[in-house]
Amino acid sequence: MRFTSDQRLDDGVLERRFTLGEIPGILWTPGYASAPAPLILLGHPGGLHRMYPRLVARARHSATEGFAAATIELPWSGDRPRSAGAEEARADLRRALEAGEPVDDGIVDRLVLPLVDKAVPEWRAALDALLSLPGIGGPVGYAGGVISIGVRLAVVEPRISAAVLFAGSFVPRALFEEARQVTIPLQVLLQWDDEGNDRQMALDLFDAFGSTEKTLHANMGGHTGVPQFEGDEGNQFFARHLR
Repeated sequence: MRFTSDQRLDDGVLERRFTLGEIPGILWTPGYASAPAPLILLGHPGGLHRMYPRLVARARHSATEGFAAATIELPWSGDRPRSAGAEEARADLRRALEAGEPVDDGIVDRLVLPLVDKAVPEWRAALDALLSLPGIGGPVGYAGGVISIGVRLAVVEPRISAAVLFAGSFVPRALFEEARQVTIPLQVLLQWDDEGNDRQMALDLFDAFGSTEKTLHANMGGHTGVPQFEGDEGNQFFARHLR
């Protein structure tokens, strides 16, 4: 991990940009901490520059509770090299949605499964590097992002103790089997009127999770209309499980 810049935000939060090999990322740490801060990994749908305003707001909100937060760029997003297969699958998905046609499972598999297979090892490598830094400690939470990535991480990464997942993306059927292996505490956010999300699939995925502690927060509104109070709910959830 190589830090490339740092700045102190007006609330005292320290923002440091880094690279991990070819992967760019950002780390935010609370301004004042007397002990190593628990870490929350901030997932997103790709495009760090585009997503930055939402990510920094989430990170600063987490810092008010003493959490560090970090994110990395997804494969084939932002300035990272593109994948011809992913671009083709994304175009097929866009055509199906614009035509009002059902989205074929094959399109979802071609778009999401290679992303999960590549992104999850990168998140784990980032976690290795982040937890080696002074001032950062476990346990670790995961919040947001492509829900299929969150499912895989919750299964394979024992350092993640709890997750807040956003039900706002298509999920391959194969991930439902993995969801049954998830045992960590979960809080799942579902926007009831999300124009790009299959609501019934989201409900079926929630039902499939094997966690004994899982809570569904369903709110009216579209994809970007998550109520502000859900940020407080997420902080309270992580405060219960990452202390």
